[in-house]
Amino acid sequence: MKKRTLLTGAVAVTALAAAGLATYRKSTVEITSVERMLTLLDSLKSRQLAAKSGWSPYKVFVHLAQSIQYSMSGYPELKSEVFQHTAGSAAFYAFSVAGAMRHNLTEPIPGAPAIADEGNVNEAIDLVIAALQQFQAYRGQLQPHFAYGLLSKTEFAHAHVMHIENHLLEMQT
Repeated sequence: MKKRTLLTGAVAVTALAAAGLATYRKSTVEITSVERMLTLLDSLKSRQLAAKSGWSPYKVFVHLAQSIQYSMSGYPELKSEVFQHTAGSAAFYAFSVAGAMRHNLTEPIPGAPAIADEGNVNEAIDLVIAALQQFQAYRGQLQPHFAYGLLSKTEFAHAHVMHIENHLLEMQT
């Protein structure tokens, strides 16, 4: 009974968060496709980027490339199936409905190798671009997201774009 109460509570909290996120939607990026995101990312290479808070731009872009790659190769650690089918899928649904993601911007992907704090930002942006292009061309079976569970290619593309947007909102150009 305690597990059921906990899961019900998690779903309710996620639903309330979704309502708050829908009103939060202050994004100035608002890219809706991988193709448009690729164009934006390429344009960032000519700019001086700085983090408003949290991770350095280099670390952010390597993290984003990791996430995209893991959708094809498999995430190092997964949340439980119960989590994926309840709170995880509810969170993805809420983000999708809101058209934006809001998450802890300094939380690494569970089980992923540590990322250096500093490095060549343009090379890191190129990693994201290459990962997105590989994702677009990928015809194999996608792996479950560590929190959201199984997603279609369209859903994963949307998740990747929202993830990138959320991180870009914390950068100054």
